[in-house]
Amino acid sequence: MFKRIRPIIKKEFRQISRDIQTLAVLLFLPVFLLMMFGYALNFDVKHIRLAVLDQDKTRNSREFINTFLTSEYFDLAYYLPDQKPINELLDEGKVQVVLVVPYNFSKNLLSGKQASVQVIIDGSNGNAASTIFGYTRAIVQSYSANLLIDLFLRKRGVNLSPPIDFRPRVWYNPELKSAKFLIPGLIAFILMITAVISTSLSVVREKERGTMEQIIVSPVKPIELIIGKTIPYIFMSLFTGYLTLGIGYLLFEVSVKGSQFWLFAVTLLYLFVALGNGLYISTVANTQQVAFQLSTILTMLPTFLLSGFVFPIYNMPKAIQVVTYLVPARYYLVAIRDIMLKGVGPSAFWEQMLALAIFAAATVGLSWARMRKKRL
Repeated sequence: MFKRIRPIIKKEFRQISRDIQTLAVLLFLPVFLLMMFGYALNFDVKHIRLAVLDQDKTRNSREFINTFLTSEYFDLAYYLPDQKPINELLDEGKVQVVLVVPYNFSKNLLSGKQASVQVIIDGSNGNAASTIFGYTRAIVQSYSANLLIDLFLRKRGVNLSPPIDFRPRVWYNPELKSAKFLIPGLIAFILMITAVISTSLSVVREKERGTMEQIIVSPVKPIELIIGKTIPYIFMSLFTGYLTLGIGYLLFEVSVKGSQFWLFAVTLLYLFVALGNGLYISTVANTQQVAFQLSTILTMLPTFLLSGFVFPIYNMPKAIQVVTYLVPARYYLVAIRDIMLKGVGPSAFWEQMLALAIFAAATVGLSWARMRKKRL
């Protein structure tokens, strides 16, 4: 069996080395996507341009405004003399938030009445607007709570610390960097591209050149053809995946907190799923163009949209959430994020590994059955 598989493996490696254009794309694509997603696609909402209209102009109003400016989220872009420039600044996108402190702000605070402020947010970008709204609400609530405690204790001549010592700690991603969330998903996306497309095109290329008929009438069995075709692309995909991981560490300091062994094991299972998909597509398509289109529709788009790579699954409609269970990348993303970010073992993601193993057996089995049927 190995004597029949070895020539197929050698032939595939030789074909990969000769196809310089495809090889360059497979090596350049991870770097390009990593730069694009790592720098361009960023969910961190910081340096929000803020315009301030302080009509009260008192010490209390300045202290309140300072709570915004001393945070890491808001940058003072304009200090307004009156209300006239507000519409123009928001219409032209020069600011994202306008904070208006009215005339009686300090007077109401000192008299124990409720003081009102106005926060105008540019809602043209819904995601950014909801994040900004959360920031402003948290700052105002924190300021109000501190002020309430201070006034209550001052009236009674008591000097006490607040009853709750609030010290939040963020685990797994303390800097809250989007790159640490995106890069594991990017690895899944790149592996799916390199494995599915390269495998499907490799087999379909044999059909177009007329060499597939020679292979079919040879003593090589379908399972041996599958093994010989997939082994070179397993190595190629593993190299691409670890290349992405290395560049992610150098550029964004995204490292693997958990076991390298389990990372390799989960990735290998995922690759078998991807290669099985590529082989199955190759048994359906007769041209490289059709194979590429099917690969894009059946694997790349679901991996990007329905796996939780960019868009959280829990935010999707219930019907779409059900569909995501058919996307293998969903399970791989849970496992790889657990390994890379949390550093946990297989007890946390054994269900994902089981699902990937079932997908791998199903896709490779279907590909073997179709190749065997065609041969018969």
